[in-house]
Parts: sequence; C-alpha cells; structure tokens
Amino acid sequence: MSRVRIRRGAAAAVAAFALATLPTAASAAAAPARHHQQQQAETIRQITLQGAVNVRDLGGHRTWTGGQVRQGLVYRSDALGKLTDADVTTVSGLGLTKVIDFRIPMEVQYDGADRLPAGLSATARPVSDLGLYGTLVGAIGSGDPVTQEQMLGGGRAEAYMRDIYRTFVTAPENRAQFAATLRELADGRQGPVLYHCTSGKDRTGWMSYVLLRALAVPEGTAERDYLASNTFRAAYDAKVRAGLKQSGRMQNPDLLIPLQEVRQDYLDSATAQMEADYGSFYGYLTQGLGLDLRTLAKLQSRLVR
Repeated sequence: MSRVRIRRGAAAAVAAFALATLPTAASAAAAPARHHQQQQAETIRQITLQGAVNVRDLGGHRTWTGGQVRQGLVYRSDALGKLTDADVTTVSGLGLTKVIDFRIPMEVQYDGADRLPAGLSATARPVSDLGLYGTLVGAIGSGDPVTQEQMLGGGRAEAYMRDIYRTFVTAPENRAQFAATLRELADGRQGPVLYHCTSGKDRTGWMSYVLLRALAVPEGTAERDYLASNTFRAAYDAKVRAGLKQSGRMQNPDLLIPLQEVRQDYLDSATAQMEADYGSFYGYLTQGLGLDLRTLAKLQSRLVR
C-alpha cells in the first residue's frame, strides 16, 4: 500500500472516530441517527443453528460516514460445542478461516470444546469472567435456596456483571485479547472470522460493540446490536430456568435472569470505565488497546464498503 493511500485511510479513520465518538457530532446528527437506527432492526442477520442460538453476521450495519459494514466477514456467536451435524455443515458454508474462543478453561471443560468443520480448530483467547462461571456452578450445584439467594440475590448478580464489564477495560490481559482480535480482523490476508464466548452476549457483546464503533457505526446502533442478544437468547434461557426448577436444583431460578441477560446498565459500566481511564472511545482504542492509525484505517478499509 502506498504512503498516499495509507494517509488517506488514516484520515478517513480519524474522521470516522470523530463522528462516532464526539457528543457534538452525535447531537447534530440526531435525526439521521434515528433513521439509521430504525433501519438497523432489519440488518441483524441471524445464522440459524440447532445447537447454538446467538449466532449472527455482524455485517449490514450502516456507518456515520455513509458506508455499510460488509457481510460474510465477521461472525459472533455463543459456544459451538453442541452443534449438530447439520449445524456443522451450515458453519462450513460460512467459509471461516478462524474461530476465536473467549471462554476460560473451566467453561470449555464443563461445556465442551467447539464442534467445527474439518480442518478448523478454535484459537483459545480467554477473557476473564472474574470467576462468575465457577460461582454459578457452585450456586446451582448447592441445591440450597438460601445459599443461592445469598450468592445471587439482593442485587449481587447485577453488581457482579457490572464488575465483569469494567474489567473488559481495566484488565491488561483482557485488553490484549480484544486488541489481538481487532488486529486480525484488520488483516487483509485473513478470511472470515467468528468469535464467541459461552452465551455470546458479554465478552462477545463487548467485542462486537467495540468493533462496530471502531467502524463508525452509530453508538445507538452498536448498543442495539449488543442488546439484541436478549431477543435471540430469551426462549433458550427461559427453558434453562424451567429445567432447573423442575429438577429441584433451584426453587427460584429467576435469580439467574440478571446473569442471562444483557443490559444497558452493564454496557454503561464498561463505557464509563473507558471514559474514566482513557477519556474517550478513541483513547481506549489507541491507548488501551494499543491500536495505531494504520491498523484502524485497515480495519475500516477491509470491513466497510
């Protein structure tokens, strides 16, 4: 790539970040933003599988700069360990060249490794859940309503989730995993990529939110993509709660709802931490994640048309 093209790409990236992150720009464009957001409800493209419920193509969203995120290059999902043979065939059709697994080893041990097409294996890139998975296993395994209430009730589950989201920003090891993923997505030699965690909503949700905003997708649209996990997961999560109650392991499985859902409050915890630590979204990208302008420009060039 010539120096002229790099400079132009970097300039485009800077302009995009200004539009996406400055409050004045957001306020001035409030009307078109609402129009864009209305369109976004129709652009979320689910990949229907039997063994995973929150699988989506991240493409289709429009940007502040008049572009559109390319489809068929970035996918987000929940864990892929329960895929059926038909699911594996569907996933094979996506042409993936890389699958990134944000789960910690304990999650993989309990839920199983990803079931993927031949020749494709997951890249382990664990992002800390602050011990939530172990806490959840312990609470359910106790079978004791009092213990479960003490561990998850009284707002404790919600507080736990807010703490987890803050560590997406504060923990150097977590930032390193997200940064490595963004660098790979910017690499023009890389084919389609899928990343996931267990439920495809928190670590995967934050990664997707950051990526969309880095591509100059309006903040409100990126938030709606994040919150859409509640729609895709609702029936499955309700079935899990019903099963736990029927089996006698939980008298009040609704204690799990704050852990099963994504909430604006959780996302706000991360973005507030980001602004406190780095001053802005752009500061988080460049200082927190260590991404230079060339990488950010390549990300735009590859993923936005």
